[in-house]
Amino acid sequence: MNESDRQAPHTIACTLTPIELETRRTELLPGLLSQADTHEMIPGGFRWSFSEAQGLLNRVASVIEAERGCCRFLRFRLTIEPHGGPLWMEVTGPEGTQNFLSSLLLNAPPPSVSKD
Repeated sequence: MNESDRQAPHTIACTLTPIELETRRTELLPGLLSQADTHEMIPGGFRWSFSEAQGLLNRVASVIEAERGCCRFLRFRLTIEPHGGPLWMEVTGPEGTQNFLSSLLLNAPPPSVSKD
């Protein structure tokens, strides 16, 4: 846990309205993750793998940049394997993040959870 995690409580909520979320769904996590080859649950979130594809890294960076604006509690970690191997993206956060991500990916309205 880093210093900023200890300083303030986290609110697990997307700041987009349901209409904004639906219109932007393809350019946010749900759109990107629908292209993942595999996924697995990890402590505090999920990990997805993507096969090498032209423009993938730029697309992932663009999605991360957009998500940082509306879901500020999320932590992203990228691993890019050598020799054309997969790109791995981990998305984690405070307690409640797995439920939030699961509901977001199932096309349900994400729950709002406060962590004190």
